[in-house]
Amino acid sequence: MSNPYPLRVGLFGIGLDAYWPQFDGLEARLTGYVAQVAARLERPGVEVVNLGLIDSPPAALAAGHALRRADVDIVFLYVTTYALSSTVLPVVQRAGVPVVILNLQPEAALDYARLNALGSRTAMTGEWLAFCSACPVPELANVFTRAGVAFHQVTGVLQGDPQVWHEVDGWVEAARVAHVMAHTRLGLMGRPYTGMLDIYTDPTLQAITFGTHIQHVEVDELAAIRRDVTEAEAAGRVDLFRDTFDVQPDCDGAELSRAARTSVALDRLVERHDLGALAYFAESTPGHENEDVISSVILGCSLLTGRGVPVAGEYEIKNVHAMKIMDSFGAGGSFTEFYALDFTDDVVLMGHDGPGHPRIAQGKTKVRPLAVYHGKVGRGLSVEMSVQHGPVTLLSVVEDGGKLKLLVAEGESVAGPILEIGNTNSRYRFSVGARAFVDAWSAQGPAHHCAVGVGHLADRIRQLGALKGLRVVQVG
Repeated sequence: MSNPYPLRVGLFGIGLDAYWPQFDGLEARLTGYVAQVAARLERPGVEVVNLGLIDSPPAALAAGHALRRADVDIVFLYVTTYALSSTVLPVVQRAGVPVVILNLQPEAALDYARLNALGSRTAMTGEWLAFCSACPVPELANVFTRAGVAFHQVTGVLQGDPQVWHEVDGWVEAARVAHVMAHTRLGLMGRPYTGMLDIYTDPTLQAITFGTHIQHVEVDELAAIRRDVTEAEAAGRVDLFRDTFDVQPDCDGAELSRAARTSVALDRLVERHDLGALAYFAESTPGHENEDVISSVILGCSLLTGRGVPVAGEYEIKNVHAMKIMDSFGAGGSFTEFYALDFTDDVVLMGHDGPGHPRIAQGKTKVRPLAVYHGKVGRGLSVEMSVQHGPVTLLSVVEDGGKLKLLVAEGESVAGPILEIGNTNSRYRFSVGARAFVDAWSAQGPAHHCAVGVGHLADRIRQLGALKGLRVVQVG
């Protein structure tokens, strides 16, 4: 199905109309450079709105209206040569979205000998003007700052400069993740875990910050859907469990069937409410139908998490947003917390009970039976996995003085013994050492949960924070 709200990237180049009759071929040359940038911005799932070269205040006004009509999420402003700030301000003000200034020369340096041999100073000046993209950048920065227009910069060379396109790709990716967050419906089912004051949060602040729609759903509704799951559907889901997970021999068939019925019901609940994420916690009453449901959700929630619908236990709203961000960057996003410190190997043990992210597991995720869910009601099946060995990123959405900030750390998931207790758990090494890392991370005041994903993503998260106006702190 086509996305009714695709990510739209606006692009325009700037120049000065007074130059065109003075310097033959300059306008066409610069327009060609804008087309090169447009081609580099194109990618699956992204619509590029290329307005070409804007060279006068009237054209700028029309461009601003065009970008607003196009519903762009981010604008790339390509400075091809000197241009008046009055040619730019109306565009970005009316567009009203984050702006990235591309200060890109066509080549790394002028060919001074060739330029000086042109013979005509007019031709020589025209050649220089094709290289003077840096000239108006301070002027634009001055006016944007005074106008309260947030902007970001990429400086370099149009061709043959990998750093430029790494940064540009990062801005596009950050805009895409921000777009995903703004179009996500977050289901909240149940209530917070009593007494975990750190995880309590203001859902309105979360909605304002990320654009997420909050949809409250009921455990009762999940239970009602579950009653209609057929034996054949449950059997099919058990087969999916066995394909996806490493189901241990001591897992009881009745428990697998119980978890399967709940998993099918969870899928239907998510589909019914068009949820892109879910945070849940409930205890119910011993012997009640809802206790049977809530104690059998782990496998189904793990499948959803692996399909891009992250599920956070303990009603952890802040952390399900962190998980969604990580997953939207393609890094996974598994629920985790500090488990213990191994001072002998200088690693931090981290994990959690409840759902895991099977797509970022080291090997196949194991399913184990638990006679008790520690700190929670009931018993049943649980998942045990470690995150893939290699680079990882931790992310926490932190409440700080009535606002949100992003706390990030880069480390390594390393091999070694883990706890075979039916929980997700991994061994992480940080450059500053386990002791210093835990102190630095905790000093930022996060909740005790965070999200972990594969790869090093601090640069991308900083770009996302810049687009959303969020402070980003990196430790470790």
